[in-house]
Amino acid sequence: MAGEGTILVGRSTGPQRKPEVLTLRLANRHGLVAGATGTGKTVTLQVLAEGFSNAGVPVFAADIKGDLSGLAAAGEAKPHFVKRAEELGIAYEPDRFPTVFWDVFGEQGHPIRCTVTEMGPLLLARLLELNDTQEGVLNIAFRVADENQWPLIDLKDLRALLTFLSENAKELSATYGNVSGASIGAIQRALLVLENQGADKFLGEPALDLHDFMRTDREGRGFVNILAADRLMQRPRLYASFLLWMLSELFEQLPEVGDLDKPKLVFFFDEAHLLFNDAPKALLDAVEQVVRLIRSKGVGVYFVTQNPLDVPETVLGQLGNRVQHALRAFTPRDQRAVRAAAETFRQNPGFDVASAITELAVGEALVSFLEAKGTPSMVERALIAPPQGRVGPLTPAERAEIIRQSPLRGKYDEAVDNESAYEMLAKRKHLDSAPAEAASQSEGGLSGMLGGWLGGLLGGGEEAAPKGKGRSRRPPPSLAEQVIGNAARSMARKVGTEVGDAILRNVLGGLTKR
Repeated sequence: MAGEGTILVGRSTGPQRKPEVLTLRLANRHGLVAGATGTGKTVTLQVLAEGFSNAGVPVFAADIKGDLSGLAAAGEAKPHFVKRAEELGIAYEPDRFPTVFWDVFGEQGHPIRCTVTEMGPLLLARLLELNDTQEGVLNIAFRVADENQWPLIDLKDLRALLTFLSENAKELSATYGNVSGASIGAIQRALLVLENQGADKFLGEPALDLHDFMRTDREGRGFVNILAADRLMQRPRLYASFLLWMLSELFEQLPEVGDLDKPKLVFFFDEAHLLFNDAPKALLDAVEQVVRLIRSKGVGVYFVTQNPLDVPETVLGQLGNRVQHALRAFTPRDQRAVRAAAETFRQNPGFDVASAITELAVGEALVSFLEAKGTPSMVERALIAPPQGRVGPLTPAERAEIIRQSPLRGKYDEAVDNESAYEMLAKRKHLDSAPAEAASQSEGGLSGMLGGWLGGLLGGGEEAAPKGKGRSRRPPPSLAEQVIGNAARSMARKVGTEVGDAILRNVLGGLTKR
């Protein structure tokens, strides 16, 4: 269903009835798939993912409802699919696509993990819902860990580091600024909430190697990496932070490649509004920068959302490939969304774009893709092509079998607990406390022994209490006994010091003579 260097997305319904295709060379200029619930966004996403896979481009997509898992099974020649294919002038050919399933919680796919260090303070602060002051303390924690080379792998590492900050707040405040106990306590409580939500399964090792997303099968088709997100969606901040982390890691790790004949990876961000809801300006600026620059790394980013207004204008302006399904204009906000969506297209004099958006049927959309010179094509009303894979989810047994046959089986399935900040800080604490423990166990070395002996002679020592249930208590010492005991211990320390100095002189003298 793809021509040379293109992906067939549909066919326009205008007089020319021309095929609407996405040019692979321009697919890294990003895109938007928008529309109200039930208008066909998921099917369009599946058609795009299948087209990229056939072209040898790996895909990553979050599966919110489980429907995308059907890509791994061949579709059925249902009458309406066959009819739609005939309307497009193509033959309907069911097919299945190479698929790898992933799951942050490790239940419906391979576990995905990243380290606390990789997540970074900016994303982690948003994930923990910290205020500016608490975020500042978190940044200090990361700085201290970095300067002392304490790897932050999982939540227990971060907890141990926060305890260290609390115990050394006065010294650290003099160097880095105020480290308040209240802020540390707030961060620790937020970490507990995060752990109760299951994020401890996401933060750890083995960390994900992003190159495992960029695989092709023996036939040269790109693997479709599907993230099971039905449970993850119940924790919107975790979902958004996780996908943002992936996007930023791709940006940092991949080399500059310029404009390729086709992308190295295409990233579909479903429920994109969760990325931008209540996001601080620093995070929005970071997202805008990544979206603007990541295309030079050969990565295409496609946002999937109900309303174009969910995406900030600074990001929306960078999305060159558009598929707009129907919108409902029942409220003033909906009407503004319709006008905004209509204005972002290159207008077509053949019809009113704003009116068409509210009239589109299921499986129909307004499309505008970048043309050869990188300019957007005139918007067209089009029928979307039928997917070749199954429309609908796999059964649990089918999913389990695909996971069992996965080329990545065994690589991420078991968590690993390597030495990190938690263990290093525990060793440091033990070493710091060792001299004090030795001093408490042996008061003054030789002087302690003499003190015990002299104290016993002079009545300043304690009697050994007999063991057993009927052990008797010695009455508290009288004032005279206390004075005698103190004098005995003082004499013992003096004698012990003199004897010790004599021994040391003899030893050192013997060494120097040699």
